[in-house]
Amino acid sequence: MNIVMLGAPGAGKGTIAKKLEEKYHLPHVSTGDLFRENIKNNTSLGQEAKTYMDKGALVPDTVTINMLLDRISKDDCKNGFILDGFPRNLAQADGLKDALSKKSEKIDLAILMDAKDEDIVKRLSGRRVCESCGTPYHIETLKPKVDGICDKCGGKLIQRKDDTEEVIRDRLKVYHEQTQVLIEYYDKEGILLTMNGFDSIENILSKLEKVIKL
Repeated sequence: MNIVMLGAPGAGKGTIAKKLEEKYHLPHVSTGDLFRENIKNNTSLGQEAKTYMDKGALVPDTVTINMLLDRISKDDCKNGFILDGFPRNLAQADGLKDALSKKSEKIDLAILMDAKDEDIVKRLSGRRVCESCGTPYHIETLKPKVDGICDKCGGKLIQRKDDTEEVIRDRLKVYHEQTQVLIEYYDKEGILLTMNGFDSIENILSKLEKVIKL
């Protein structure tokens, strides 16, 4: 089953994607991780992406899609995958659809993590992550056992630069202008499923279990 996660920054896409990865053994494919991996390994696509990033320019959709297609062609994606952070606009959605159709594949489910802007600002501004392993925490709702220390690896917990209120509101503005049209796109495809991004993880997963059949 091929799944796309939709929703504003901080709506819970990554958290739910990781839970689904653990439960159904579907690889959680994050475009941010893909860029970092390709650049680190100095692949041809990574080199191409870096030339744009070094100039502060947006990486062309074709490069991103090719990077994504290379990733989902791996053996661990043969039963499906979960996309997080892609597509971000209609052009990317169309490009992904065309590329998958050539392989006789398609996106089977688009999960929208719905949330109000003010709730997202509160959630993200309180977020902390382990600088070593990336495990997420929150100063109110997901505290570590020892303040400032990761439960899993003992790493230091930090606040990301993009988790300040000003940056969060800017990111939400971009989301509403560019990415929100994907909700209509996948709704017309008949595969959109809307979840309350501030519902409990247990409730969200319970509802998704009725839809995801593997």
